[in-house]
Amino acid sequence: MIVLGIETSCDETAAAVVDQGGVRSNVIHSQQVHRPFGGVVPELASRDHLSKIVQVTRQALEEAKAGLGDIGAVAAASSPGLAGALLVGNSFGQGLALSIGKPFVPVNHIEAHVHGAMLGDGSLKPPFVALVVSGGHTSLFHVGNDLSLSLMGRTLDDAAGEAFDKVAKMLGLGYPGGPAISRLAAEGNPAAIAFPRAWLAPESLDFSFSGLKTAVASHLRQETAANREISVPDICASFQEAVVEVLVSKALTAAERFGLKTVALTGGVAANPRLRQELDRRATAAGIKVCMPAPEFCTDNAAMIALAGWFRYQGEAAGQAPGLDLELDAYSRSGYLRPAGA
Repeated sequence: MIVLGIETSCDETAAAVVDQGGVRSNVIHSQQVHRPFGGVVPELASRDHLSKIVQVTRQALEEAKAGLGDIGAVAAASSPGLAGALLVGNSFGQGLALSIGKPFVPVNHIEAHVHGAMLGDGSLKPPFVALVVSGGHTSLFHVGNDLSLSLMGRTLDDAAGEAFDKVAKMLGLGYPGGPAISRLAAEGNPAAIAFPRAWLAPESLDFSFSGLKTAVASHLRQETAANREISVPDICASFQEAVVEVLVSKALTAAERFGLKTVALTGGVAANPRLRQELDRRATAAGIKVCMPAPEFCTDNAAMIALAGWFRYQGEAAGQAPGLDLELDAYSRSGYLRPAGA
């Protein structure tokens, strides 16, 4: 069974080919058009997807040494993300599937990130805790034996990656901000500035990063008003440490609370070296296994979409999933982002 995956939820145009043996190709075009604006401009993202999606898909098929006749199903991200961007990939995928007479499988982008953790470690088996950390999402899931996702915690305001980008903008580091902050943090002192950690209620597994972002802005204003020299590496290191400590602590708390022995880290921020290092260190000390995909499978990519599509298609064949003719529209929001009972 060979699945062609399409990803256009934000600012990466990606296509990949996956089969039971693994990833045969994974092509990603990262849009550069947004750099002058310090963030993603939805209309520009949609236009860039339109101009690149055919080329990227053709390249993925060529690298996989596969033709359209070899494809058993086409999967595309249908939610959540930028509505216009999702529509490009979703419509292209549906049209392509119709043209070759194969099933189209709509995929939830966050669910695909969870499946993406399996691309880095074939031994990862449910149940486990999944920490999905990106520019748009920061969530904790209980992944059941049937790969179903139960939301345990989520950000109540800014996602971790969004906070990285906004702090980078304050510091004049450009976009995307995560890699720039990570590089400078390696030169700074993580204990230089006592930025706050938002733990929320004692039993809460939710996250909040808006206060931390505000604390960085206040620190910059105070240092500037006092005419003191500002150490950008120290700010980056201290800010990063505050984010990492909360993410790691809540992920391990979730694992311990639910008696799970494995934590999977995924999403764009999962490529952050300090986050990977600290989660691995503390999880090892607690006797918990950590699975982290390679950085290329952390950021938005189509291999994770194809793999999620493969699992969903197999479930449909066994009568375990909704009909594949449902949910064919693109949605900017996801049901996974709502707490249970909402």
